[in-house]
Formats: sequence, structure tokens, C-alpha cells
Amino acid sequence: MRSRILAGTTTSRTSIIGLLACVLGATLAGCGTSSPPSAHGTAKSPASPHAMPSHTEAMHHSMSARIGSDCGMVPDTGMGSFHSMSMAPVVTAVAHNPLLTTFASDVRKAGLAAKLDSAKAITIFAPENSAFAKLHGAAMSMMEHDATLASILRYHIVTGHVTPEELAAGKALKTLQGGILKPAKMGAIYEVNSADIVCGNIATANASVYIINAVLEPGHMH
Repeated sequence: MRSRILAGTTTSRTSIIGLLACVLGATLAGCGTSSPPSAHGTAKSPASPHAMPSHTEAMHHSMSARIGSDCGMVPDTGMGSFHSMSMAPVVTAVAHNPLLTTFASDVRKAGLAAKLDSAKAITIFAPENSAFAKLHGAAMSMMEHDATLASILRYHIVTGHVTPEELAAGKALKTLQGGILKPAKMGAIYEVNSADIVCGNIATANASVYIINAVLEPGHMH
């Protein structure tokens, strides 16, 4: 009789343990599936932070695809580097670029710095320092007058971000001065009017910059 009671007790305990295991397993499984994976986008939300940086990074690489044979003259790091320029408004950015210090100085002399630094989206065809040394006497003389200097500098600036593809297409660009620039691509060289682009599609915080090897003169100033 004692053997039967013990056997019955053991069987009951085994059944109870089994039942508890089933209940516990069902409860845990239920907790894992209580919220539908797509009811509120919960299954997709972890993917969003990864998807957005990829898209942003792709856009960044596209915007920073530079053109020109002299981009190696720009510092790799520090002030005046491409990365440093991309973080600053345009006049501040070009002032630290060793190729563009004369242009930045003339922009400030002409009283255009604040306007250009606060502009929303512009493209500047900025002559490198050596371009100013090539100016003939009459052009150099005109740039001594602040009002004329401002007009000449505005002739180097257009509204919006101009891409290399748009330059290659040769579409005329209206400048802030009111005149027209004529871009072109000859083989691997991009041009604007009579100037070669030595390094271009440089991003600043509010502008695209193309460094050119000549100062552009509006037609009526020739």
C-alpha cells in the first residue's frame, strides 16, 4: 500500500511539474509575441537609423565628388582643408584656403562678406591667388575702387548649387552682377568663360566653390 501511495505521489508531482513547465513556456512565448511586429512599425524601427545614414552618406559622397587637376594643393587636414571648408560659411571657408586668400580679402574689401556668408545656396567661381597677379593694368586699376570691385566679384557668383554635370552641359549661368557665364567641358577640363577650373565642386556650409585660374571680367569692363 505504501509503495502505491509513493508511486501515486511521484506521478502527481511529475504531472504538476510538467503542467507548470507547459504553462511557463506558453507564458514566455506569449510575452514574445504579444505585440504584432508590424502593428506600429516596431519591427522596422531598428532598421531606420541604419538606412538613413546610408542615404545621407551617399548624398555626401555625391556632393563632394571634386573636379580639377589642382585639388592636391588644398590641405589634407586642418584649416583650409575640404572637411574644414564644409563646416564653415563660404567667405570664412575660402579665407583659410591657401589658394584663395586674395579672393577672400577682396570680398571683404568690397563689403560682400556678410551677404555671402548668410546666403542660403550659391556657387562661387573663385580666382586663385595667382590669377590676380595676371591682371592687366586697366583691370587692376578698376579693382582698386570698392564699388567696381564688388561688381566684378558678383560676376563670379550665381544663385544655387551648380554641379559639374551642369557645367559640362554648357548651360549659361546668370550671375549676381547680371551678366552671363558660359561654362563648358573640353576633354577632362572644365571651363567657365576663359578660365579653367583647377579644383571644383568644393562644399562649404552654404555654397559650392570652383577655384579658377583667371579673374572673370564682365563684358562691358573689357
